[in-house]
Amino acid sequence: MIRRMPAAETADAQLQRTAAQFREAFGCPPTHAAAAPGRVNLIGEHTDYNDGFVLPLAIDRRSVVVAVPREDYVVRLRSTGVEGEASFDLTQPVTTGEPAWSNYLRGPIALGGELGLKPTGFDALVDSTVPSGGGLSSSAALEVSMLTLLEALTGQMLDPVQKALTAQKAEHEFANTPCGIMDQFISTMGKEGHALLIDCRDHSTRDVKLDDPEVVVLIINSNVKHELNGGEYAERRQQCEAAAGTLGVKALRDATLDMLESTKGQLDDTAYRRARHVIGENQRTLDCADALDARDYAAVGNLMFASHDSLRDDFEVSTPELDKLVELAKAHHDPEAGVIGSRMTGGGFGGCTVSLVRRDAVDRLADQITADYRQATGVEAEAFVTVPSAGAEILEV
Repeated sequence: MIRRMPAAETADAQLQRTAAQFREAFGCPPTHAAAAPGRVNLIGEHTDYNDGFVLPLAIDRRSVVVAVPREDYVVRLRSTGVEGEASFDLTQPVTTGEPAWSNYLRGPIALGGELGLKPTGFDALVDSTVPSGGGLSSSAALEVSMLTLLEALTGQMLDPVQKALTAQKAEHEFANTPCGIMDQFISTMGKEGHALLIDCRDHSTRDVKLDDPEVVVLIINSNVKHELNGGEYAERRQQCEAAAGTLGVKALRDATLDMLESTKGQLDDTAYRRARHVIGENQRTLDCADALDARDYAAVGNLMFASHDSLRDDFEVSTPELDKLVELAKAHHDPEAGVIGSRMTGGGFGGCTVSLVRRDAVDRLADQITADYRQATGVEAEAFVTVPSAGAEILEV
């Protein structure tokens, strides 16, 4: 039996379902609603903390939050997916608290208030269809949807960059996760039919066409997460910073492969390979954005496969399971009729692969790849198809 996630629920269907659950939970219909999507990164991995470039897209699975204002300053938060209720008074400083999931909403409420998003109290119910634990940024979807709800409740709109940075700060301070800017930026600024090229140094963005109706995005969760000692990411960041110092640049974003080769003797093999990945990945990301705009799928595919090889060999953040999924996808590589390109996505050590696939072949290929993966590893992968979707929005209840 192939494990396939059901087709994505439309925003309207999710809103109606969540509104009905709100009435059951709070005894009245909601008056305000907002949504924000999860994301998948098409290319550009471990480049963000090197001041580089990333190319994510918003997926068609989202966090929806519905609410009704109160006459006092009490906030009550509930979730359709997990039990518990958070309750606090806005006349007091908003802090972290229980249940733990509420911190992804408490942070935006606290920091949004500092920016003028100061509603009275309200009752809210959140529902998310973003798969958790697969590296698809369910946390950013929660944070951005709450900020968007606050905009709806107050009538005050934030600048999109300010909104994304506020959501990022909320994750740093209330969820204790030192994430980069990609997740909150794409959840805020995603555009239907487009990926988003983000410059992680100056926060500028560029919409990149991914609107071919014959091309879809296939995400496969390896359902394997390797146990880590907690130091892998910090170690790689330190290696990148050390390499940048040896090269005499502020960050590896400023380095070239020629510069790297000229100082190869001053770097140990590991630092050299880490730097080679970042320098190459930044260029691949820029090249991929241009190739997508031109619908040059042969180039896109080659860049995605090269990205995976570099993450596997030079940055050493892949896993045998992710490698197997990419290998199985590559066996069906055909930019005109099959798999355009495939790679691991996210920080690594487990999680998902992302592939661009021809629409008329995607169901067959998803079943074939997951069946072959199960035979090779004994693990059931989970696949779903998405398309580049819209970012955060206020919804009409």
